[in-house]
Amino acid sequence: MSDQTKPPLGIAVVPVTPFQQNCSIVWCTRTMQAAIVDPGGDLPLIMGALKEIGVTGAAIWLTHGHFDHAGGASELAETLGLPIIGPHEADRFLLDDLPASGMRFDIRGMRPVTPTRWLAEGDEVAIGDIRFSVQHVPGHTPGHVTFFQKDLRFLLAGDTLFAGSVGRTDFPYGSHDQLIAGIRTKLLPLGDDVQFLPGHGPAGTLGEERLNNQFLAG
Repeated sequence: MSDQTKPPLGIAVVPVTPFQQNCSIVWCTRTMQAAIVDPGGDLPLIMGALKEIGVTGAAIWLTHGHFDHAGGASELAETLGLPIIGPHEADRFLLDDLPASGMRFDIRGMRPVTPTRWLAEGDEVAIGDIRFSVQHVPGHTPGHVTFFQKDLRFLLAGDTLFAGSVGRTDFPYGSHDQLIAGIRTKLLPLGDDVQFLPGHGPAGTLGEERLNNQFLAG
């Protein structure tokens, strides 16, 4: 494939942890620089994927502080010498508690995470030539963020929105109303044609969810 026809963004999904969380590797195909999004664990799988694709890790991006998304971030950052970017600082308490959170599911060796940079609504992050805008969408966790590439119509949704469902909010810090409001006011207006990759399960489009997701009806 010539450089003229090569898509500007590459995307690979590496399911990790017993929860089959969609750790994603997104990269700029011109520079072959990559962000590793939500490396929750199973680092040999992630490292193997980076090698197989032939990309260079440039940063770790976190959508939120749950252990299946952030549990491997500190070790991966240390191994590859990468900054950890995100989530919003409201998830600090979850990142501090990662070792105990993992142990509740008999997953040992998780380390607390201290991001290099916290994110907030309206921030931008970049890999190579590709820039993503940041949306702060709390409800699943207080500090959950998503990453949107406007030109390519692509959203990394984390655990806000799934194909046919939405993120859990039955935590002491969760809020279903806040999550639904965030999806309706910040994600759906991005456009029906936007393809989104959730933290678990298959990808979808915002238009399909707007029309058919029972949690967004009314």
